[in-house]
Amino acid sequence: MGGIARYLEEAALVTRAMDPVIIRQVSDVLLAALREGRQVFLFGNGGSAATASHFAVDLGKGLQAHDGRRLKALALTDAVPVMTAWANDTDYSRIFSEQLANFACPGDVAIAISGSGNSPNVLKGVRTAIEKGALTIAFTGDMEGKLKEMVDLCVVVPSSNMQHIEDCHMIVAHVIYTDLRERLAAGARAASVGRPAAFGPGAAVPPPDSPPVS
Repeated sequence: MGGIARYLEEAALVTRAMDPVIIRQVSDVLLAALREGRQVFLFGNGGSAATASHFAVDLGKGLQAHDGRRLKALALTDAVPVMTAWANDTDYSRIFSEQLANFACPGDVAIAISGSGNSPNVLKGVRTAIEKGALTIAFTGDMEGKLKEMVDLCVVVPSSNMQHIEDCHMIVAHVIYTDLRERLAAGARAASVGRPAAFGPGAAVPPPDSPPVS
């Protein structure tokens, strides 16, 4: 049991070392995207691709404002025929950037997930997002990657262990989803009694009414 207990303790230490301020800033950006009808694109490779898909489901299915607005969240990793077409006909590094060239608009949000911060297709996707005028966010690890220097906001897991990095990325995704759900629930309750919805950063929120998605 030594290795199991050690892994769990290390994972807990890394999680507790995460910066809650930058995580809240990402939540603020996504709340503004919902309010303004912006699109959110998520992408990554391997385990990060799975995180992108999972996070997109939480954001797109689990969040709804009191007036019916929803977050337009799409995982580029789910477009398998498109990705394989670009990889087969051109180069694997273009599988995300070419999708963003089609769909990203000024003011949209691109969330790039890469433990190393050096995946060529992720870096190229971020460059295209910037060219299209999107706000860029990264989830990465402490591995001296190029990604964190390119984006507007970067959530850095303070570890070089890829498993702990991927663990924390999924935890951060759930933290952000939970924060957004609570803030939207507070806004719905405020609207029901005729008060302005408290959507802004730092708004006090009671426990949510709606159940989480699986």
